[in-house]
Amino acid sequence: MNIKINKNIKNIFSVFSHNNRFARVLRTSTSVLPISKQRYWKCNNCWACCMLPKRCKFLEVSMQWKFYCRIYKLRPLNCRKYPRTDFEFITKDICTFKFKD
Repeated sequence: MNIKINKNIKNIFSVFSHNNRFARVLRTSTSVLPISKQRYWKCNNCWACCMLPKRCKFLEVSMQWKFYCRIYKLRPLNCRKYPRTDFEFITKDICTFKFKD
């Protein structure tokens, strides 16, 4: 059952992978699902996920030109869990999270 759901999600993401608006809607709707056990590493605070599809209204820039989130402790699940699976990982070139094969 779980494999079938993940395969369906992969198919949906492949259709909308070039349209960040739909990818964000899908990330939000699937954020209640668990994070893949294949994910490893940790966030490097690149904030690329906060720019999908446009800059998050809670993302701020400090006087030292560092990004920070105004609601970090209260951020939504799709922010906390991104990238939840390799299928929805659209910032691979910047983000330091990785997924085992």
